[in-house]
Amino acid sequence: MKDKIVKTKEEWKAQLSPEAYYITRESETEQAFTGRYNRNKEQGIYRCVCCGQALFSSETKFDSGTGWPSYWAPVSSDSVEQKLDRSGFDRRIEVVCSRCDAHLGHVFDDGPEPTGQRYCINSAALEFEKKE
Repeated sequence: MKDKIVKTKEEWKAQLSPEAYYITRESETEQAFTGRYNRNKEQGIYRCVCCGQALFSSETKFDSGTGWPSYWAPVSSDSVEQKLDRSGFDRRIEVVCSRCDAHLGHVFDDGPEPTGQRYCINSAALEFEKKE
C-alpha cells in the first residue's frame, strides 16, 4: 500500500473545489441525482479527487436507482477502507480512500452479484479517467 497522504484543512481547501472539500473532508453527502457521474456510461477508472488513487472501474458500475454512482466492488480490496458510521439514526458502513482518508460514501449489502454489495459513492469525491 502507498504511504498515507496527510494535509491540513487549509491545504485541502486550496486543492479542492468547495463541494469536493465539503464531501470528502467533512464527510457530507451530495444531493441524490445531482452528481456528474450518476449516469456516466463511459468506460474507464474512477479516481479519488483528493489523491488520484484508482478506486472503482466502470466494469463494476451499475444503475442502483438511488441517485448516486454505484459499484459492486472497488478496483482492489486495498483501495478503500470501511469504517462504522454512527452519525444520524442508522448505523452504516462508511467508505474512505485508503490513501488519503477521503470520505467517498457508504457500502450496503443490497447490491448485485457477484458480491451483493452496493458501494454508493458521491460523484464529487471522484475524478473519471476515460479509457482510451
